[in-house]
Amino acid sequence: METNTQFDSIRPFYDSEVHDAILRLEKEESFRELTKTLFPDITTEDLFKHLLQVNSKKQFQEEIIYPFVQGIIKNTSKGVTISGLEKLDPKKSYIYISNHRDIILDSAFLNTSLISNGFETTEIAIGDNLLIHPWITDVVKLNKSFLVRRNLPVRQQLESSILLSNYIRHTITERNQSIWIAQREGRAKNGNDRTQASLLKMLNISGKNSTLENFAELSIVPLSISYEYDPCDYLKALEFQNKRDNPNFKKSQTDDLQQMGKGLMGRKGRVHYAFGTPITMAGLEELKDIPKNDQFQAIAEMMDNQIYNNYKLYPGNFIANDMLNNEDHSNKYTKEEKKVFIDYVDEHLSRIDGDKDFLRTTLFEMYANPVKNFYKEQLI
Repeated sequence: METNTQFDSIRPFYDSEVHDAILRLEKEESFRELTKTLFPDITTEDLFKHLLQVNSKKQFQEEIIYPFVQGIIKNTSKGVTISGLEKLDPKKSYIYISNHRDIILDSAFLNTSLISNGFETTEIAIGDNLLIHPWITDVVKLNKSFLVRRNLPVRQQLESSILLSNYIRHTITERNQSIWIAQREGRAKNGNDRTQASLLKMLNISGKNSTLENFAELSIVPLSISYEYDPCDYLKALEFQNKRDNPNFKKSQTDDLQQMGKGLMGRKGRVHYAFGTPITMAGLEELKDIPKNDQFQAIAEMMDNQIYNNYKLYPGNFIANDMLNNEDHSNKYTKEEKKVFIDYVDEHLSRIDGDKDFLRTTLFEMYANPVKNFYKEQLI
């Protein structure tokens, strides 16, 4: 058992804590009710009978989470495919930094794919703003999640960033445990994926050497996540309208819960995970002569370039781009595929009230921006 208490406020559970966490969940009526929806083919009593035999996070993931996510893939998508994993060593640890589309499934599909291909699962960075009920904290810590503190006063935010940075570097370099973290705080709701320099500055805090050496030590792998359809696209479009009409608008916890549910159960079409090439000292050498602050932005762009290049573009991406920007990529889709996508957009927009022209344009932008970023990268 690990005895390092420095990270107790943010770390996942130790295996020795798993059983007690499950006992707490067994007493949570709201969680018991949720399991009836999430696991409709098993009684709550039988589910907890199984859960109470679980004694490690690995067992929890492989026996509970893995089959659950496989069911989500089967029932709500046309499958999850991967590419690029052959470039990685299953015995090494990496920080997978990806674009961010879905609150729950981005990391869930990643870990399921890793299990299927003989890799250890990642620890998952999760914002504490999503821990709406105490039992959610238990569930995510059982699923190897560590906490990222949000909305703190400036001084506490700095202390939190230092702790988080130390935890991530310790996890990669000393525990040989991989990590998933999104490239930015929150999802890129307009599909315009950008790695935040602030994320990279946080990762660098714990380094003892030069900026470039600090990053080489972390074995960062840019990861592109591509959903053919985003189940929450219309809700994201509505959020943009709400912010347009009220600059002080903020999502409620109810909104977050709704989007978690829609993301889990909504239509996704095809899903693809493309693993990039690890960022090594050899690749970073070209940045050694530029100022330190510029190095962070340059590393962010290096990561974004891989994410853009590896992004899987579907017919809907090209259709949205052509309709929005009056371009012609008609060789990338058929008339039937165009009708399917337009029908999909119309059906999703019918679920919400508002400025339909604005909402339609906003929704198209979500699907079109990956096309713009892909082709911009080809010109560099």
